[in-house]
Formats: sequence, C-alpha cells, structure tokens
Amino acid sequence: MTTKALEQSGLFDQPGLFDVAADGPQFEPLGGHVHRTELTDGAWVDVRPGWLTGSDELLHTLLAVVPRRAERRQMYDRVVAVPRLVSFYEQGAALPDPLLAAARAALDDHYRDELREPFTTAGLCCYRDGSDSVAWHGDTIGRGRTEDTMVAILSLGADRPLLLRPRGGGPSMRFAAGHGDLLVMGGSCQRTWEHCIPKTLRPTGTRVSVQFRPCGVR
Repeated sequence: MTTKALEQSGLFDQPGLFDVAADGPQFEPLGGHVHRTELTDGAWVDVRPGWLTGSDELLHTLLAVVPRRAERRQMYDRVVAVPRLVSFYEQGAALPDPLLAAARAALDDHYRDELREPFTTAGLCCYRDGSDSVAWHGDTIGRGRTEDTMVAILSLGADRPLLLRPRGGGPSMRFAAGHGDLLVMGGSCQRTWEHCIPKTLRPTGTRVSVQFRPCGVR
C-alpha cells in the first residue's frame, strides 16, 4: 500500500499511529495483487511478492534497534538453543519502526472481512545465515490449536524458502520469503499444516521475518 493509498483510506487520520516517509520504503497495493493457494482441510496461503519496496532500509533499522535473544528448547535429554534469534512485541507495545505499524494497519484493512479482528502482536525472527533455521511446526500455542486464524509474515533481507507440508508428513510446498515479500497463512493452516525454514549450505545473507498475529495466537 503506497503512502497515497494510505492517505485515501483514512489510516493517516489516526494521530501518532505511524509516519511513513514519502521518499522511503513503500507498501504496494494488496487488493487485486495477492495470490491465494488453497490447501487441504480449509487451509490456505496468500502471497504478495515485493509488498514492501526498498525493504533493505527497514531490515537495517530493525537489525540496529531491536534487541534479540536465542530461544532454548528440550531436545531429547538436553536443552539446546534454537538456531535463530527472536523478539516479541505484545499487544499494545510500541513497534520499533513506523513501517511495521503501517504494515499492520494495511493487513487489518485487507483481511478485516475474513479475520474479523485486528492483528495485535508482532514477532521478529532473525536468521543470521544459512545455518539458522526453524524446524517443522505450527503456531499452535493458544487459539491456533483449536481455531482458524491467520499469521501474516513480512520477510526482509535474504530470500529463504518457507516450506509447508500437511501435519503428519507428506509432500511439501515451497514459497519464496525475502526482499519485502508478504506471506499469510490462514484458515486451518496452523492446525492442519506445518511450516519450516530449512538450513542451507548455499551462501546467504541475513533474513528477518516479522509475524503479525491476532490476540491469543503464538
């Protein structure tokens, strides 16, 4: 969504919500430009390549200002570090850049009729190089385990494929995820499908994904 389109929608009428520079990174339109792939069991995936133009500027800002930490998880008989860095902004928390507030407002506007509630939280994951990854999983902490929901991902930096497969195994689907691309998983996707970012031996740069979720979904 461009700055002009945001102005026409009335989103800029909310004082202090965000301030997007006209000569900086810009969001392209969503309406009519999002491609939906229907999966099984009521799951679907929307893709809008290159949603944010000039996205490297936002990437560099987030890498400079957002504190990140390593998650740890039980792996058999020991606790190991998950090979990526994360940060999380709870409902009501100020986001680290006005562009993220603009992205969330645009997503609320586009998906209002389907989601029927706003996106309220933002999680940031940093994949420093090809050795960082996340294993097969669904976002099923909270309501995602029992209810249809949406997770919208804005990908910045290096292109790292996001894979999807039916829960329990099966052939996987590959989606590009980088350089300002938008990917939205909706319907039953978190319950009936799994997704991952695999490791790669190919030289690759840093990728940051920003996940917008409704209240009560992790």
